[in-house]
Amino acid sequence: MIVVKVGGSHGIDYEAVCSDLASIVKSGQQVILVHGGSAETNRISEKLGKPPRMVTSASGYESRYTDRETLEIFEMVYCGKMNKSIVEKLQRNGVNAVGLSGLDGRIWEGSRKAAITILEGGRKRVLRDDFTGKVERVNLELVHLLLNGGFTPVLTPPAISYEHEAINVDGDRAAAMLASALKVDKLVILSNVPGLLREIQDEQSLVPEIPFAEIEEFTAFAKGRMKKKILGAVEAIRDGVKEVVLGDARKPFPITEALSGRGTVIH
Repeated sequence: MIVVKVGGSHGIDYEAVCSDLASIVKSGQQVILVHGGSAETNRISEKLGKPPRMVTSASGYESRYTDRETLEIFEMVYCGKMNKSIVEKLQRNGVNAVGLSGLDGRIWEGSRKAAITILEGGRKRVLRDDFTGKVERVNLELVHLLLNGGFTPVLTPPAISYEHEAINVDGDRAAAMLASALKVDKLVILSNVPGLLREIQDEQSLVPEIPFAEIEEFTAFAKGRMKKKILGAVEAIRDGVKEVVLGDARKPFPITEALSGRGTVIH
């Protein structure tokens, strides 16, 4: 079994991801797909007159400020348009996929951060009424039920809080928690870049391999969303996943290429 996370940024070839995943499933491999939807959420938010507000935490990580109205748009895009579009593509490729969010069956559970501290204009500021959090517990009963029934789960945020509220969680870290809970050997994280780059504008500056003992030496190269991907990789390996591959979702066979070592391999 492998866990594949595909991001939601511009340029990702979902047709290629779904076609490649279908070939892997038909070969007898169990796969769970986790996906994002950030670019489409931004586009829909703008159309609805609720432009996205991206904030940077005091620890330097970028995220979407998620008040209740933003959460509802987030759910509409992630759980609706993106999730069902991916399920449709997989069904078209002969995979009996089932799309769910982390809310369903409480697959992803964690604490809500009702208030977050951000950096704005060089100063710290507290934002309240936020519906974000972090996955702290993975409940696998529903996932195993689907896998044992021959279905391919397609999962997306949000998660559910201990107080039974939907919370926006980072998809890369949620996928890492899922991979650890399932005790898989490999986690593939696909995005719109070839992997970790030494120079963010130079795709030829790919870091091909990182021994886990040396991970701290490479974290400085991670910018923007890549910071969360590296953090997810670190958490997955610390919790027992043997290898994480940061791969390119713009390629014709993105999962197969990642599994063969194309990208940044962290082991």
